[in-house]
Amino acid sequence: MKPTWTWLFSKPLRSDRRRFLRLAAVTSAGLATAGLATGGCALPPILRSQSPEDSEDPVATSVKLISDYALAVGGYPLHIESIGLVTGLPGTGSDVPTSPQRAALLDEMEKRGVAYPNQVLASKETELVLVHAYLRPGIQKGDHFDVEMRVPTRSECTSLRGGWLMETRLRQFAEVKNQILEGKVLALAEGAVLVDPSAEGERDRLKLTRGRVLGGGVSAESRKLGLAIQPKHQHVLTSAQIGNAINQRFHSFDAGVKRGVAEPETDKYVELAVHPRYKDNVERYMRVIRALPLRENPSQRLARLALLERQLLDPITAATAAIRLEAIGNEGVKPLLKGASADDLEVRFYSAEALAYLDENGAVPALAEAARHRAFRAYALTALSAMDDYTAYEALRDLLDSPSAETRYGAFRALWAMNPHDALVQGENMSDQFSYHLLQTKGPPMVHVTRSFRAEIVLFGPDQRLRTPLMLDAGKDIQIFSRGGNEITVSRIEIGDEQKRVVSTKLDEVIRAVVALGGNYPDVVQALQQAKSRHALDSRFEIDALPAGGRTYDRKPRDDDEDDGRSFTIANPLPGLFARPGKDADERRKAKSHDGGDDDRQPSLLEKLTGWFD
Repeated sequence: MKPTWTWLFSKPLRSDRRRFLRLAAVTSAGLATAGLATGGCALPPILRSQSPEDSEDPVATSVKLISDYALAVGGYPLHIESIGLVTGLPGTGSDVPTSPQRAALLDEMEKRGVAYPNQVLASKETELVLVHAYLRPGIQKGDHFDVEMRVPTRSECTSLRGGWLMETRLRQFAEVKNQILEGKVLALAEGAVLVDPSAEGERDRLKLTRGRVLGGGVSAESRKLGLAIQPKHQHVLTSAQIGNAINQRFHSFDAGVKRGVAEPETDKYVELAVHPRYKDNVERYMRVIRALPLRENPSQRLARLALLERQLLDPITAATAAIRLEAIGNEGVKPLLKGASADDLEVRFYSAEALAYLDENGAVPALAEAARHRAFRAYALTALSAMDDYTAYEALRDLLDSPSAETRYGAFRALWAMNPHDALVQGENMSDQFSYHLLQTKGPPMVHVTRSFRAEIVLFGPDQRLRTPLMLDAGKDIQIFSRGGNEITVSRIEIGDEQKRVVSTKLDEVIRAVVALGGNYPDVVQALQQAKSRHALDSRFEIDALPAGGRTYDRKPRDDDEDDGRSFTIANPLPGLFARPGKDADERRKAKSHDGGDDDRQPSLLEKLTGWFD
């Protein structure tokens, strides 16, 4: 059963929400404006310089793009954190000594009306944890995200396995004049704690005292994206022109009313709504926005189309040319279709990717081909998922049968992003614990579980079975046992009570029995990983088999370019559909493990408070 704070209440919880005042003015163009609130760091320059051909056509190169006037802001993950409480531990918790973190948690418990908070913290069934997460760029109010936690280094806690993170309010913290200040609540988080199922014993204590709640965070507000106008161009008319240029190209519908995505707020800032087609690739969206021309007459447009077509067919400039043709819109389709049928794979990929975001089905063959190459896979699958086209759906469906685990699961996630209510990928909600999917596929049997994005189990092939005899643990209370034969007993043993389910060796039946006996997602994952390590599961078992960015592709050398044969990485940011903000941020800090131990990441501001979590 899901724990709630009411188990610990002595009085009703009162919620206190802050409201903010938005000042508005009217520009000379009649557009609403407001105070500058970029909400994030400016993105670095995002388009490569063009080839020397740029200088050959002064008409084409005289066109000024939005990138010449403004920088993208709000494009980085936002780090939020808090002190939280994990409950339901099987005697592995501890009473944390006096510290600022303990004081902060006691204060939170008192605000929530918890009776006898010191006694609660003294229990071996509870543990104080530092909770942190990342709000992705463009996240909307109500969207879910992963949260991570760790115990104090000096804590005597031995494991967070089996625990439940009580509802926790996550904030930003800032250091000002040697003081740590807290911001407003940006998200709430709670849920079952997933600990590395392979971790066991004192040697893995640090792994056992790290946990994650998949999709356990819920954003309390939408993160804004926008454009910060460069100081030398700051003017109310420039802001209005940028807004008009964007709204001529991009719009969405709100309750049936057509609305542009841009709202000029001041002479310094234009706020942007995320266009639905780019919901899983916000960074590309910002690239396309900045590639829009501020003003362009018909003769300039024709000259620029001709130049971009030439650049598109050259692998060196294809990435930039494709983005700029995508920004042009329908008039850019013809040269992009030409590029999608070019001999060079790189040219075909960049052209098809741009066509996909224009929802042109001519993109599908090249993207389906690119999805089978490691370097292009994440981008190709994301582009296919953005299309509202049956041929794109069929291409993704065919990729489910691929021998590559990464391609198969990547195609599944792309189909889910395309339409989560489609019968093929909708799956079942297992007791509000996780999403469960049985897929009828032609490829080899495979079980896939996640440690990011959302709690989810996918069985590629519904008839997978466990090998007996076996003995597996599913959490602290549930055992899976068989002496051999075609029957497996799933039991939940508690003081004074024992419940049993006898099922066949079909993996599907075993998973359902565990959930029926109260097992949660971490419990099922633990059992699956034990089954694989103890040779009770013959199927392939994968965890987070996600397409990655930053991979190299070996470009074929040309006779006229000695450097053209060197390996290169795709000139695109990794789409949000396959990004793991917390993991990627930690990798950027080059986190390392020593003897299965702690990492060398920079401490958060809460950690800096006393060094307690060092």
